[in-house]
Amino acid sequence: MLTHLIILLDDTCVSYCHYNVPHVDHRLISLDDLKAGIVWAMKENVNIQFVYPDYKLPDEYNQAIASIDHTKIKPVKQGQDADVVVLTDWKVSAVDDLHHTTCIVHASRNDLSSHLTTLKEILSQVARLNIVLTDVADFTDADIDDYKLLLSKLSDIVEEQLKLGKNVQMNLLTDRLMLDEMNNCNAGVSNVTLAPDGRFYLCPAFYYDKSKGHIGGLRQGLNIKNPQLLQLDHAPICRKCDAWQCRRCVWLNEQLTLDCNTPSHQQCVMAHLERNASRNLLVRLEEEGFRYGSTHRIEEMKELDPFNTYKQWK
Repeated sequence: MLTHLIILLDDTCVSYCHYNVPHVDHRLISLDDLKAGIVWAMKENVNIQFVYPDYKLPDEYNQAIASIDHTKIKPVKQGQDADVVVLTDWKVSAVDDLHHTTCIVHASRNDLSSHLTTLKEILSQVARLNIVLTDVADFTDADIDDYKLLLSKLSDIVEEQLKLGKNVQMNLLTDRLMLDEMNNCNAGVSNVTLAPDGRFYLCPAFYYDKSKGHIGGLRQGLNIKNPQLLQLDHAPICRKCDAWQCRRCVWLNEQLTLDCNTPSHQQCVMAHLERNASRNLLVRLEEEGFRYGSTHRIEEMKELDPFNTYKQWK
């Protein structure tokens, strides 16, 4: 069921997921389309998430936005009144005095490894840190040990903050400890995106990747062909999987497997490495008397790609 409408306010809006933004020239969504999008969301009874560029909007846009309850996703330099901030560089002074629910770091694995001290500082300041990797498509089996090491170092940071009494959350490690079912991005199922051209897309990545096409518009309505093919119950691999923190990014799926509902080997292996790292973190916390998340156990899993064990559970 559709629950959220994501509205990109400009072609240069900050990226909060795996995609990169190719545009450098500003192009605001028209004021008429912005207002029409708000009315559409009200009629459909869905929540709105506004995604902002790195400059201040005209007053008439802010007035329209203020007419409805919403969530603001902003680059950190514009983030004084944001609900979610996206760190666009590694300078954390901009977030020193902000108490945001979520801070998003959009970076490669190598970039994360080079900025662990900064990540520790960020995690100590915010209630939740979401790490979004920009190089999933480049991941190979030769990178498994390096990613294990990175996750281990991130686990040390989380564990240290918990011992200091801070109830931190980091999506790659703590989400699996709190979930009891899949919690994917659900683009095209629970959320769609309204872009500056007045059309709907499965998510912002599909807008910037013009080859993928739109799914309707404000005037003709929403038109998702074969919507069941985006749903978890039509994904035979994923519906049996317990790497519940996996984003199952439909854009990456399309990019790497040509099927929106089928994750790539890269995504599956990385998700299971994160699952195992979460399990290791939970064991360490329990050995030291800490409790975190739900009481369910996370069984050890040595096979990292569920395609390899498909015949055992289909």
